Amino acid sequence: MVLEALGENLKKTLKKIAGALFVNERLIDELVKDIQRALLQADVQVQLVFTLTKKIKERALQEKPPAGVSQREHLITIVYEELVTFFGEERKGLEMGKKKPFIVMLVGLFGSGKTTTVGKLAKYYSTRGLKIATVGLDVHRPAAPAQLKMVSDAVRVDSFILPGEKNPSKIWKHFEKKLGAYDLVIVDTAGRDALSKDLIKEIEEITSLIRADEKLLVISADIGQAALQQATQFHKSCSVTGVIVTKLDGTARGGGSLSACAATGAPIKFIGMGEKMEDLEIFSPEGFVGRLLGMGDLEALLEKAKEAITQDDAEAMSK
Repeated sequence: MVLEALGENLKKTLKKIAGALFVNERLIDELVKDIQRALLQADVQVQLVFTLTKKIKERALQEKPPAGVSQREHLITIVYEELVTFFGEERKGLEMGKKKPFIVMLVGLFGSGKTTTVGKLAKYYSTRGLKIATVGLDVHRPAAPAQLKMVSDAVRVDSFILPGEKNPSKIWKHFEKKLGAYDLVIVDTAGRDALSKDLIKEIEEITSLIRADEKLLVISADIGQAALQQATQFHKSCSVTGVIVTKLDGTARGGGSLSACAATGAPIKFIGMGEKMEDLEIFSPEGFVGRLLGMGDLEALLEKAKEAITQDDAEAMSK
């Protein structure tokens, strides 16, 4: 899995804490440096790394562990909790309510896997009983309409394309009335360098016309440090509401995609774990951090910390 090296480095850091005779400021400083090194090697943006480790250090120096939990155990819990917060709050994918159709627009760089992700999203929600349509607004890549149709046919959902039409707004207007018959409409847009003025203008026009309920930035896990600047511009152009990270089954460092989420202020909603249409899952920060750190080793400790906090609350209430 991508970020595997980060997980191994963080596990070593936690073992160092677990094996320490006692916790002091020197150990906390060593811990912070180890975490900084691990995240920077994973290509996480520098400022984000320092913000995260500053919070860990502040809590480690200021907080007292709950009754029944050692200082070492509490320090490990702090690292876990701050990493979960760093990766974002818990989400439930698309929160559609009763709106019909619910419109999702995917944006992203060239080669980020948008069209494949359209198919994955369509499959995910069609298997949950929704009537899905896909719309192809990528007018720059000649093969894009045919690829979208092929992907949509593979997961048995309707697709709306106009091969040869070079104006995405005209394509949308041509099909707009027909889309009212669907529960979920997934819009595929052209891959773009978010710093290109012409493409920025186009995505702003499409955003204004469609008024999508969700605008999801599809970003590849292997993008690296370029993610921050690109994601910032995408957010400025179309107010991204969520992120889908693709290619998390690879060996790339992957931290750049995390930087992108921080830049947009939008949560990771889904992660792509492979090439098959079913290889998409709703992102769970707790589950992801658990995988990174080796959840089996952490479960007992976290349960113990929860029980201790509950006991403290009970004593306070009785007083």
